[in-house]
Amino acid sequence: MAACSYCHPESEIVVWQDLQCRVILADEPGFTGWCRVVWQAHVRELSDLNDVARDHLMRVVSVVERTLIADLKPAKMNVAALGTASPHLHFHVIPRFADDATFPEPVWLSRRHGNVGARQVGIADRLRAALMDALG
Repeated sequence: MAACSYCHPESEIVVWQDLQCRVILADEPGFTGWCRVVWQAHVRELSDLNDVARDHLMRVVSVVERTLIADLKPAKMNVAALGTASPHLHFHVIPRFADDATFPEPVWLSRRHGNVGARQVGIADRLRAALMDALG
């Protein structure tokens, strides 16, 4: 699939990966620390994975969530798997703050201006280090 944006990303900030999945820091203006955990192979649904693969993916999602909570101290976390267009199973792991672009509403609503500048500085390097410690 030559046109697949997850197989052939133009630019991603990868903060951790193994042979099965990767964690990227998403470019989502107005939101600090928004990550995606992307399954490397073309798999559409969580139920398409065998038990071992599913457990691995969910462990990574959980570690990313815990790492973001420890680093950023958000007001709330959102974890979602809503994609319909991509053939890659992926989870959004989204720290929520009172000053983000849509708080307290869902992140997919029209965005207001979010004030996230100071929190965003250095997050990719901190996530890389923490996820390497937690996941290897």
